[in-house]
Amino acid sequence: MKRVIVIGCPGSGKSTFSRALHEKTGLPLHHLDMMLWKSDKTTIEKTIFREKLAKLLEKDEWIIDGNYGSTMEMRLASCDTVFFLDLPTEICLDSVRSRIGKKREDIPWIETKEDAEFMEFIRKYNTDQRPLVLERLAKYPDREIHIFKTRKEADAYLMSLARK
Repeated sequence: MKRVIVIGCPGSGKSTFSRALHEKTGLPLHHLDMMLWKSDKTTIEKTIFREKLAKLLEKDEWIIDGNYGSTMEMRLASCDTVFFLDLPTEICLDSVRSRIGKKREDIPWIETKEDAEFMEFIRKYNTDQRPLVLERLAKYPDREIHIFKTRKEADAYLMSLARK
């Protein structure tokens, strides 16, 4: 495990899991949100984002946290390990609500209120995005793929690393 992507619905715990994995493995951690977004909630140009990501993917070791369907193929083609946090919608919604007003390492601003459009994206994730993610994962049977349905499963995996 040297080139890792962590994917899942917003609020599934990708960044938290990625930080813990980084602490256990020492692999460099990169958050796609920090690469794409500016502190004023605007994004850099998509071509620049893809160029930055392509440069990162050339490195020997990394953990990349983020879903972004538009670049998932690039990341899947370059990774050796995938962690898909496939948690229930309500858990993801509650998680996003709980981080309002809190400073985070994975985005360059502090959320001050619930974003209705973002919450709707989360509500529709399992019907709109999840099938696409599973299709993409099926194209890469040679990757080590872990799918966690609960935070307890993800935590148990992390704990197993501590014992190795």
